[in-house]
Amino acid sequence: MKKFIAIIMVAMFALSMVACSQPAAEEAAPTEETPATEETTAPEATTETASEYKVAMITDYGDITDQSFNQTTYEACKAFCEENGIDFNYFKPAGDSDAERVAMIESAIDEGYNVVVMPGYAFAGAIKETAGTYTDVTFIALDVSAGDLGDDYQLPANLYCAVYQEELCGYMAGYAAVKLGYKNLGFLGGMAVPAVVRYGYGFVQGVDAAAAALGLTDVKLNYVYGGQFYGDSDITAVMDTWYSNGTEVVFACGGGIYTSAAEAAAKVGGKVIGVDVDQAGKIDKDYGEGMTVTSAMKGLGATVNTLLEELIVNDNWKFSGLPYTSPDVEALQARYDALTQRAKDAQDPEDLLEVVRQRDALQQEVALCQSIANIRAFHDVTDEFYQRELQETLPRLETLDTQSLSMTIADSPYAAAVDEAFGPQ
Repeated sequence: MKKFIAIIMVAMFALSMVACSQPAAEEAAPTEETPATEETTAPEATTETASEYKVAMITDYGDITDQSFNQTTYEACKAFCEENGIDFNYFKPAGDSDAERVAMIESAIDEGYNVVVMPGYAFAGAIKETAGTYTDVTFIALDVSAGDLGDDYQLPANLYCAVYQEELCGYMAGYAAVKLGYKNLGFLGGMAVPAVVRYGYGFVQGVDAAAAALGLTDVKLNYVYGGQFYGDSDITAVMDTWYSNGTEVVFACGGGIYTSAAEAAAKVGGKVIGVDVDQAGKIDKDYGEGMTVTSAMKGLGATVNTLLEELIVNDNWKFSGLPYTSPDVEALQARYDALTQRAKDAQDPEDLLEVVRQRDALQQEVALCQSIANIRAFHDVTDEFYQRELQETLPRLETLDTQSLSMTIADSPYAAAVDEAFGPQ
């Protein structure tokens, strides 16, 4: 495969699916400073439920042309609202502070918007100031974790936080780069926040795993955090040194910090790996065709679409009607192992395509289990069953070996059929 893009589906699942049908005993669940000029004024809503909602997106310190979190979130919200006949607008804070983000959230609410979508960990402070106050507004926070909000913060029922396993994206990017023949690599992180750290650790492990699989002992890796989410002359100078000393490709992970890697790469014909969304269009356009090897993507657009659909179309925000069965980790691993063997034994492209379909379905089952347990545990800290699931059962899911299956699919002689059918993997 030319590209290896891992899309992590913690919040991409179809919530209408039956949750984790493993053979485990089921336990019953206890009970700009002003709005942007472009506004999507929807036609009359197609359902009575949809007509009750107006969706606002608040940008963080970037804007809707950043080829990253803001743009992807904006485009997903806009497309969903246009398709479903819902009013939509985005609001850009005047600056990068909690107070200015709070001001835009309140401005949106004052204008009648009752669904607020916020991309990025920087919204943690603003969420704590607004979600508990505006209880008739639904808040969707992308990439805002419990750690960002603080251990003492209890999520209100009108807030959903979608988080991702960036280490898996990073792993696949590192593995792919080495499999594509690169032996001198670099990781340039932005600020050392948890999501960026997870990307980096996964990248290192993917590089190491691919080198071991190929029997290579001469793979080299540079690793640094820039301490910010934008490029500047100092960071570009570091990248110049890396590339001039033989670095072939750099995984630039952290907002606009990719500009420093791309500027340096352009001088010597180097390569860059994008992050969060497919950054090839932006990087290749601005710095040179073919510079982007791949991008480690989270699936932000799918997250937005799924959550808005559950809230607005399916009227299923509380997820109270979804069944939950405590996942059987051993049974799940057996299913992954069986799919890995089927991928190895594939006799034609269709055999491998069916493995990929079943893998995706299995990933969605696991993601659904994780999300239901997380939602119910965070929304009711007194619920002993879901607190136990959160602290004991869900961490065991992190031990699942899913990489063997992914690598087997990538190495299959029929891998090109998967790319053609489902897009670059």
